[in-house]
Amino acid sequence: MAKVLGVGGVFFKANDPTTLSKWYAKTLGIRMSAYGATFSPGNMPEEGYTAFSIFNKDTEYFKPSEQTYMINFVVDDLFAMLLNIEKAGGKICGKPEEYDYGKFGWFLDPEGNKVELWQPIKATLTDDG
Repeated sequence: MAKVLGVGGVFFKANDPTTLSKWYAKTLGIRMSAYGATFSPGNMPEEGYTAFSIFNKDTEYFKPSEQTYMINFVVDDLFAMLLNIEKAGGKICGKPEEYDYGKFGWFLDPEGNKVELWQPIKATLTDDG
């Protein structure tokens, strides 16, 4: 049976794609080209992965954005990234949260799209694991 092997891209519309692309490049350090950005699997931390999840249509998780999607970026320093975003005019959403698999933070970009940031944390093996 044919199957999906991974996420090949994330695409969305913007009122001003050029300005928003420049904002993402400057603020998040994403290397943008005329066609967008590419991320090499080799740059992903060992404990990182790409998730695909479908939420219930009445979820509050994407609020305050009205978009029907939310992008999650893997980052190397969550708190430094959130400071960069705030300095660049992004709006921080809520307080960062930490779980045994990583730290999370959220923001709205200049066009109101909610974005999730994830800093994976290496799992600590226990005696029984």
